Amino acid sequence: MTVGQPGAGTVPQAPAPSPGPPDPAPAPSSYDGGAVRTARPAQAPATDFARRRITVRGIVQGVGFRPFVHGLATELGLTGHVSNTGEGVDVEAEGPAAVLHRFAARLRAEAPPLAVVEAVDGEDLAPTGGSGFAIRPSRTRGPSRTLVAPDAATCDACLAELTDPDDRRHRHPFISCTHCGPRFTIVRALPYDRAQTTMAGFPMCPRCAAEYADPTDRRFHAQPIACHDCGPRLRLLAAGPDGADGTAEPPRPVPGDPVAGTRRLLADGAIVAVKGLGGYHLVCDAANDRAVTELRRRKARGDKPFALMARQLADVARLVEAGPEERELLTGPVRPIVLLRRRPGGSAGGAPAVSDAVAPGCPDLGLMLPYTPLHHLLFGLPGDDHGPRLLVMTSGNVSGEPLVTDDADALVKLARLADAWLAHDRAIQVPCDDSVVRISDGEPLYVRRSRGRAPYPVALPVPVRPALATGGDLKTALCLGEGKRAWLSAHIGDMDDLATQLAFERAAAHLETITGVRPRLLATDRHPGYRTGQWARRHTGGRPLVRVQHHHAHVAAAMAEHGLDGRQPVIGVAFDGTGYGDDGAIWGGEILLADYAGYRRFVQLGYVPQPGGDAAVRRPYRMALAHLHAAGLPWSADLPPVTACQPDELPLLERQLERDLNCSPTSSMGRLFDAVSSLAGICHHAGYEAQAATALEAAARAAGDDRGPGYTFALRTGAPVGGAAALVADPAPVLAAIVEDVRAGTGQALVAARFHAAVAGLVRRACGLARERTGLATVALTGGVFGNTLLSETAARMLRQDGFTVLRHRLVPPNDGGLALGQLLVAARSRGA
Repeated sequence: MTVGQPGAGTVPQAPAPSPGPPDPAPAPSSYDGGAVRTARPAQAPATDFARRRITVRGIVQGVGFRPFVHGLATELGLTGHVSNTGEGVDVEAEGPAAVLHRFAARLRAEAPPLAVVEAVDGEDLAPTGGSGFAIRPSRTRGPSRTLVAPDAATCDACLAELTDPDDRRHRHPFISCTHCGPRFTIVRALPYDRAQTTMAGFPMCPRCAAEYADPTDRRFHAQPIACHDCGPRLRLLAAGPDGADGTAEPPRPVPGDPVAGTRRLLADGAIVAVKGLGGYHLVCDAANDRAVTELRRRKARGDKPFALMARQLADVARLVEAGPEERELLTGPVRPIVLLRRRPGGSAGGAPAVSDAVAPGCPDLGLMLPYTPLHHLLFGLPGDDHGPRLLVMTSGNVSGEPLVTDDADALVKLARLADAWLAHDRAIQVPCDDSVVRISDGEPLYVRRSRGRAPYPVALPVPVRPALATGGDLKTALCLGEGKRAWLSAHIGDMDDLATQLAFERAAAHLETITGVRPRLLATDRHPGYRTGQWARRHTGGRPLVRVQHHHAHVAAAMAEHGLDGRQPVIGVAFDGTGYGDDGAIWGGEILLADYAGYRRFVQLGYVPQPGGDAAVRRPYRMALAHLHAAGLPWSADLPPVTACQPDELPLLERQLERDLNCSPTSSMGRLFDAVSSLAGICHHAGYEAQAATALEAAARAAGDDRGPGYTFALRTGAPVGGAAALVADPAPVLAAIVEDVRAGTGQALVAARFHAAVAGLVRRACGLARERTGLATVALTGGVFGNTLLSETAARMLRQDGFTVLRHRLVPPNDGGLALGQLLVAARSRGA
């Protein structure tokens, strides 16, 4: 059954659906694993010799897979050879048929730590004899279809060498092996060989070359292999003084050990631009109020939290609450920024202090542990004069621009942000910001999917033709798909400036290069002003362009990552801040009945005016006053948003709303959260996206269990649109109850908790009605508002209690960072594709 196109009548009664897939557990990749496929299973007696060509597909290049194959074949006494190809790894092996069968099975079961084996295909060949097993040069004929591994954190073996004074790589800032180090950010083309990476300009010294060629060595065919003699070099540059004319002199080299010099600068309160795997970070001592405050001022950061890097897990144990799932993320090969709840009085008991300017007013800290050798050296090895124990580690860019990766650009663009630069001469091929994740109900919830995850593909439940989806204009990430795979780019950013738009174009070209996919279809958002859509229109080249409704794409993304083939619609709860609606209004509080082919709006949050467009996003008190106006509630002088509004602004805003001047109608749930945050007296001015909603969630978490009477949305039938009338969730009763509570002196935490419960209750009630009318029993919770774990967990728990199957995002973010995946699936089913 399909829902059909927007506005296409009601959804027919559906049969009771079979239970959908449960929320998936976190895994090294999104693959379903596939099956070992052979043309003819080798069941012959062990005395029968055979030869087979085996093609291994997946993430099998740059992860030590050829050395692994060589060792396994040698152990089993097989002869033949192995090489990289555009398809993956190609093996020809000869020996007893039963042994060949075991060999093929073990290729998957015992693969190296960073490998992900998607498929093992085999075909019989005529035996040729011969002796020994060899690693042959890569073969590059035909299009590339193999998969590139993400960058991986320094492994324990390399870390032991880094800290061992007797090892020749002691203190080598670029130490790596087949189990760790750069991959995605240095790859220029496939197959993955040194000549196709940014390490091509560093010829191996004799000792590294010997390790590279030794099948028994951990660095056998490790493409980023290097040492002090032949690897990249660090350099430390300090900003020059201002000249007499006020212009700064060029940065000057700092003599001595660059890392030791950087530690001294950080200890003295300097801000240093440090070149990492995927770009520059701006780094300072997280305990130094002056340094953190100055960094915030230079970046025009507002109150947006900074990320932190700690030397070791013990340093953060007293600062934050970290369960086993968070600790696993912090110490695993991905090493994302993990959002963790602060402990009250967390700096006591020997824990390092954190400046209040790191995350002002935020209940969480974003923390990560070192993931490169250089990070470990920055904190100091035994015997070093240690620098700070906690570092601010924020993206090296001017606010609103993409991550800086080029050294020359860094000296110019970061000149007003940094006091010094710790750079190196290994080029970064593609920018890659740190991933950001939190744990919700014991599972990862990605806020930003980037380093350590890109370019892992997502397995698709249905095949798609080669296509490129551009995502949205905020938290932009694009998606390239073909067959049953989809590759998402690293996080690109917000498309507000030319530099980000150019970065978007480079990311699209790089993704095509490393996947070999040549899109024959483009998909983009319906918003006429989105820059991603304008780019897609300029680059169609005669290819079809499919425009996908924003919230339909959100729901489709949730369906896709949970493996739904679209034959059965779902109830898609899509709550976010902004999305272009079919009627030209700003949508954002939508409950859709959707499959990949189409959708119908079943419930919408009631429209209210959004005065001044983005001005209302930055000033939540304006949304509070707009909601009060729409609900027919007076602007009494004792209400917090009225007090927050400037006296001369209040009458102007009132006239603007009465005359409907520059007041786009919106059904945004995100804007309702902003309004309630202001109405409760929590946040009236937002310096960054979702600040007001984040503060409201934090307040709600502080409420006790005894919450008294709750709030309830009214549900009524709206005006028919295209033959179908959506239900309207009217927030007026909720707002009236909040006003009453605020005037009665009810605490902010209790108001916030009651509001969260009301929204979760609305989801429960609306989904129940949808099931009554259609028989559908699978619900997808999606959109940026469901980055709020209190709401997401509460709604999911209620729905499961009512017998629903609940889909929540685990592989891609619920916000616009996952939008392109949904666009890809919808476009594949489009009639115009």
